[in-house]
Amino acid sequence: MNYFLQGFSLIQTKGLKRFVFIPLMVNLLLFGVAFYALFGQIDGAIVWLVDLIPDWLGWLKSALSYIIWPLAVISILLIFALIFGTLANWIAAPFNGLLAEKVEKHLTGQDLGDTGVLDVVKDIPRTLGREFAKLAYYIPRALGFLLLFFILPVFGQILWFLFSAWMMAIQYCDYPFDNHKVPFKDMRRTLNQSRGNCFSFGIGASIFSMIPIVNFLVMPVAICGATAMWVDNLKPKLLNDVNA
Repeated sequence: MNYFLQGFSLIQTKGLKRFVFIPLMVNLLLFGVAFYALFGQIDGAIVWLVDLIPDWLGWLKSALSYIIWPLAVISILLIFALIFGTLANWIAAPFNGLLAEKVEKHLTGQDLGDTGVLDVVKDIPRTLGREFAKLAYYIPRALGFLLLFFILPVFGQILWFLFSAWMMAIQYCDYPFDNHKVPFKDMRRTLNQSRGNCFSFGIGASIFSMIPIVNFLVMPVAICGATAMWVDNLKPKLLNDVNA
């Protein structure tokens, strides 16, 4: 989780701030609109659900009103954090890769190549192809965990949270891997070798994604933190595998 927290310092680094701007604006716009729309539906949904209970169970209606509200908020935040975060990453993917590249250069002093606007535009088809690979990995697993989420509310929420944490790690760690043209399958294998680090990183990202206002910063912070983890931990593991 320290790597995720390190991202808060990195986004303030001179020379990196301008590369943080676009991912931050995309996140701000999408999260703001979606957050407002979703929370506007909670009251109506709870009233509709409580009204299904017969009037002679008035005490149960009152109790459920207090119980359902926090469960609904937690559920929306958990689902919202991953689904809308994924959408934001799709839109900002080319610029996310550019931010990861600049952070790596800042940390290592090594330039990865030309990174002008034209290079970013040329890289869009490959970048979107990588996002499709993540989506293909995500959808079948998300459907299974989402089903458990509703069938077994408490246990399902725990599993969904852990799954969200793992997907956060995959989503953000993938940018530095992709900058080095590491195949998606090899990236997942390397993350599995550092599962503890990746889970704690993803848990940090998931928790901050559920905090209003702070969640606007999660995308650039997580990209910076994941790149720091790549430099210190994941890249050496990948090189050891290649040389083995």
